[in-house]
Amino acid sequence: MLRCNDYIFAESLDEAYALNRKKSAAIVGGCGWLKLGSRQWGSVIDLSRLGLDKITETDEAFTIGAMVTLRDIEKHEGLNAYTNGAIKESVRHIVGTQFRNTVTVGGSIFGRFGFSDVLTVFMVTDSFVELYKGGVIPLHEFAKLHYDDDILVNVIVKKNPLKMAYSSFRNQQTDFPVLTFAHAFREDGAFSVIGARPSRAELKRDEENILKDIFSKSQDEVIEAINAYALWISSQYTYESNLRASADYRRHIAEVLARRTVTAIVDKG
Repeated sequence: MLRCNDYIFAESLDEAYALNRKKSAAIVGGCGWLKLGSRQWGSVIDLSRLGLDKITETDEAFTIGAMVTLRDIEKHEGLNAYTNGAIKESVRHIVGTQFRNTVTVGGSIFGRFGFSDVLTVFMVTDSFVELYKGGVIPLHEFAKLHYDDDILVNVIVKKNPLKMAYSSFRNQQTDFPVLTFAHAFREDGAFSVIGARPSRAELKRDEENILKDIFSKSQDEVIEAINAYALWISSQYTYESNLRASADYRRHIAEVLARRTVTAIVDKG
């Protein structure tokens, strides 16, 4: 249950930042995850009046406001066309439609939760976060940072050519994921992200060039390359055990999801 002494609708980012510097304060989005805790907050700060609930598409990028909901990105035709449906796939298992209508992109990204499907899928694209004080930094670098009192304003997805797909494994349909996996072929290389290990998602590049020129290979060569890549990429991460799965099981699932996900991209051509 979310408990607080004051619930404040910020009238500006300046006001929100000043209020958020207090240790007893918190920025709230849809409160989907804060409500799971039992902490008593002094103040919670609502950004819903600051116009951050829009997705702006230009020829160069998608700019996604912090207060955009998961349901908004699930339904956005341009964003899903650009990501080959990966955005929609990444959120469709998250609890239910009512939940996705309230939980925000900003909260999902800023929280940097280990179980976050949203962090995994955005990180494999050429994405950035715009912070109120910290400026614009790559999402994969932001994900490694410690929590502070800055405010996430926008998520920016650059429209550079890519082919991508997303997959996850869950013990039950709407449960937290046992493992998340995203892969993208971009102009600057092939990249994968594995999350819910159960630690935070992390970006890795195909430094061995295992998948180089895969779209021009024969079927036998494609199968061989994908199998080799699945084995390699799954070995580049560390895994831990919790109530959902053991570390060894996650390691096995990572290899399976890597093979399936990359195959799905190559099959589409």
